[in-house]
Parts: sequence; structure tokens; C-alpha cells
Amino acid sequence: MDEASERRSAWGRIVGAAHEAGTAVTVATVCTVCAEELEADAVGITLITDGELRVVACATDERASRLEDCQLIAGEGPCTEAFLQDTWVEEPALHCPPSRWPAFTQCAAGVGIGAVAALPLSIGDLRIGVLDLYRTRSSTLTGDQRNRAFAYARILAVLVLDEHPHLLTMGTHASQPGPQGYPPTVHQAAGMLAARTGLTTDDALARLRAHAYSNDLPLLETADHVISGRSLDPEEDATP
Repeated sequence: MDEASERRSAWGRIVGAAHEAGTAVTVATVCTVCAEELEADAVGITLITDGELRVVACATDERASRLEDCQLIAGEGPCTEAFLQDTWVEEPALHCPPSRWPAFTQCAAGVGIGAVAALPLSIGDLRIGVLDLYRTRSSTLTGDQRNRAFAYARILAVLVLDEHPHLLTMGTHASQPGPQGYPPTVHQAAGMLAARTGLTTDDALARLRAHAYSNDLPLLETADHVISGRSLDPEEDATP
């Protein structure tokens, strides 16, 4: 089946699922259908604008949410690699050493995920994020499944722009390795932590990431913790 036929077929399944559920066609709807069609146990989408700002746009369950956030904290994983290289990235056996993404692999093991595939969301030259497909068992997507994944990625790119139109107004900058930027809440928390502790903002951001990682917490939850005025640890309020 050619690319156009794959997209028509995918649209048919999406519209049918939305009609059956009595809901509109949304990014969340497509992620659910995509997961079922590609036999993925969880699906996540992270938006990356200007090669910097990263926001989770969709997660089909808590596992996907944790893994998307883990990649933001660690600065490594299939999302980063697929976006930077603008290509399909797949690891069918995450837990077979040596790991290409040590921190991400550890997080994946913690939520029972054994395989991942990622592909960029783009329209023309505009890359806006990444679609991550997670499986509990070690496995490789078939050629047909891979073709269908690209069809869903194209549809999702259109829907993401519809739900997040500000992406069209942002400039384009060269992508850099790692999470070069974070949602505004994280930057605000880093600034507050730096002011309270005498750290540089870069060091404060590193402390936020380290605290989230070591305590197995979402980065945004850690940021909200700081913004609310609470300390990350007893030593935080002591100026170095």
C-alpha cells in the first residue's frame, strides 16, 4: 500500500473510532487508535519547538507519561535521537546491554517497557515533535507496521498544529543535542531555586533534574514543588 493509501486507511479507522466513542477526532483519539493498530502498549508525543521547548502533548497512560518525562530529565532517549536525526529510531530489545540510553532504559525497565520506536512529527521542513511507540515485549515492528506508523505520524502532525497553533509562529533554529530548553514552569523554578541557594541558574536546573531523577518524580512536579515554596532537601536553603 502506498503512502497516500495508508493515510486514507488510517483516517478511516480514526473516524470510525471517534464515531463509535461519540467524540471528536483529537490527538488523543489518534494516539489510542495508533496504539491499537500497531500493537503498541503505550504511546507518547513530545513537542519540540526551536529545537528547545519540550512539552508532552499526549500520553496514552502513566507509563508513556513517565517515559516522556524521563527523556526530558535525562536528555537522552529515542525522542531526542529521532528529532535530531530526523529519522526513524527503533530499539527492539532495550534491556540487552550495552544500552544506548542508560537512564532511559532504567526508567523503561521500571515501568515494564522492553522495546521502543520513535519517529519525527513533521510537515514539510517543519519538525514539531516526536511520536514514541512503546511495547512491553522485546520486538521489532514489521515493514507494514512501520509504514502505518508514518501514516499516523503525518496525521498527528496536522492535528498537533491544530491543537497547538502557536507552533506555526515560532522561529526555526538549529537543533542541538539534549534538552536545551524546558517548559516555562521549569525555568521559573530554576530561577527561584538559584535565588534561594546562591547557585547559578544552570546549576539550579541541574539540581532540579537530579532531584526528579533520583526520586523518580516528573520534572514538572518537581518544578511545581519549588514554585510552591518548598525545599527539595534540607540543605537547599543553605547558601553554598
